[in-house]
Amino acid sequence: MKNFLDNLSNNQRFAGWIFIFPALIGTIIFIIIPVICSFGLSFAKWDLLNPIQFVGLDNYKEIFSEPLFFKILWNTIVFAVSTSVLGVIIPLILACILNSKIRGSEFYKTAYFLPFITPMIVIGVVWEWIFDPNIGLLNHILHLHINWLYDTHYAMTALIIVSVWKLIGYNMVIFLSSLAGISQSMFEAAKIDGANAFQTFKNVTVPLLSPTIFFVVIITAISSFQIFDLIYLMTQGGPLDSTNVLVYAIYKNAFEYFNVGKASAIAYVLFLLILVLTLCQWNLRKKLVYNEID
Repeated sequence: MKNFLDNLSNNQRFAGWIFIFPALIGTIIFIIIPVICSFGLSFAKWDLLNPIQFVGLDNYKEIFSEPLFFKILWNTIVFAVSTSVLGVIIPLILACILNSKIRGSEFYKTAYFLPFITPMIVIGVVWEWIFDPNIGLLNHILHLHINWLYDTHYAMTALIIVSVWKLIGYNMVIFLSSLAGISQSMFEAAKIDGANAFQTFKNVTVPLLSPTIFFVVIITAISSFQIFDLIYLMTQGGPLDSTNVLVYAIYKNAFEYFNVGKASAIAYVLFLLILVLTLCQWNLRKKLVYNEID
């Protein structure tokens, strides 16, 4: 790589910089500068109207002194863990079924992927009708009368169902792509050895897909910790903050309470939470990922 760069002419180097310049400027303006500014604001008090006032660690002290924050943190963890587990296991099983070339597999692939490309506003409206306690489809099928979105015991469960439903298609496509790269001789050898479907899945499919599973777990966990649109559209953090999560708390503090400093502090707590989680997952890869080459 170094020799290749050394052999480039000045014109070629200049052309390369021309191509990356727009992306570089966009990254600096819309990512790097806001990150730096928000970090500074987490140590300040600002309501968007009055001058910025430095308050040191007061925002962080205020956050960790509020019982509501720990409830919101717990809600975020429950949502992220539940969505990550179900959003990986279900697509993996579906991918294995569809990879077996069942009849109508192309139709099922399209049907499962459609929720992922459907606008969240449409999903919110449809699922609000499905969860309706009086005319909702779910209660009709289950012969229940549960107020899914307005009962503190069921609201989070309802959101997890919708989130997993939307994720299934995307994660399934990733698993299908990886399954297509596995030689059929591996499955044939397992069949010759007398392995049943479950043994083949456990001892052949999962180990060979472990790098992909590891990747999907990370991206699903990160996106789940950053959930906002679903909460905003369906529950607004209610009832009684039972579905309030960190990103929605950031939104409320910044744009409803105009406490930008506190919102920035919560954002960096979320950043540290995701960072620690990702590092822990990364350190586990040698034990969990089959035949990984560092």
